[in-house]
Amino acid sequence: MKTQAINTSKIKPVDGRKPIEKFFEGGFFLCACFAVLAVALISVFIFFRGVPAITQIGLFDFIFGSTWSPNYNQFGIAPMIVSSLLTGVLSVLIGSVVGVLAACFMTDIAGKRAKKIMRPAVNLLAGIPSVVYGFFGLMVVVPAIRNAFGGFGLSMLAVIIILAIMILPTVMSITADAIESVPRRYREGALALGASKMQVLFQVVLPAAKKSILGGIVLGMGRAIGETMAVLLVSGNRPFFPTSLTDPVRTLTGNVALEMSYASGLHLDALYATGVVLFVFIMALNLLLRALSNKRREQ
Repeated sequence: MKTQAINTSKIKPVDGRKPIEKFFEGGFFLCACFAVLAVALISVFIFFRGVPAITQIGLFDFIFGSTWSPNYNQFGIAPMIVSSLLTGVLSVLIGSVVGVLAACFMTDIAGKRAKKIMRPAVNLLAGIPSVVYGFFGLMVVVPAIRNAFGGFGLSMLAVIIILAIMILPTVMSITADAIESVPRRYREGALALGASKMQVLFQVVLPAAKKSILGGIVLGMGRAIGETMAVLLVSGNRPFFPTSLTDPVRTLTGNVALEMSYASGLHLDALYATGVVLFVFIMALNLLLRALSNKRREQ
């Protein structure tokens, strides 16, 4: 008997998905499109309002200018950039060290009873509004700095302390999840070779989870740089270069929040341009994280 060849090019693939699956897939696609569209619209709006102001003022004068005086059409944001970077970096250094070590204690050292207390406490800390952190800083941290170092207490040091506390839940939660996701065989193999519990934690587990931990630190820095309300209450809001930790400072976000309500004309556009600078900072942080992750993946 002769067998006839079947022409498979004319056979249409059968879609085995149920209508309800198609419905939910369409809903997921719309949600993803909405998220991308929201980011695109915000970016276009900020750049549309901010870039012409930077062009009119001059990129060099705007970024490196040291004087912010809207009444005299002087819009230099260098002091705010320096203040934002210093407070952001220093608070992240403190918060990341404390957060990572606290997460290590919570996952590998603390008992079951301590974990039951610490986990809800970290989640509660993440849900506290920023204005509450600001009131705490104004009523507790600022007087403590005033009594210890003199001056008004409203200072860069107060901002660093408050921001370090605010980023703790982000760093702790992501670090704890990263540590717990490390395969158990890594620990068992290291223990079988004679490593101590601390050696396993710091030489095996943390290096294996470093990518996720780094992502949590970058997210914490993004929040530190973008924080507004708490910073407004404890910073002193002076648009000058800080010379010490006890000097009052003004951050980029604080500058926008303080003057947006009454600004107009070029002054208003300069505030939008400040938003452009903030946007570029956050985007640079994300690109840096991706570059580091890709480099480690190649290695």
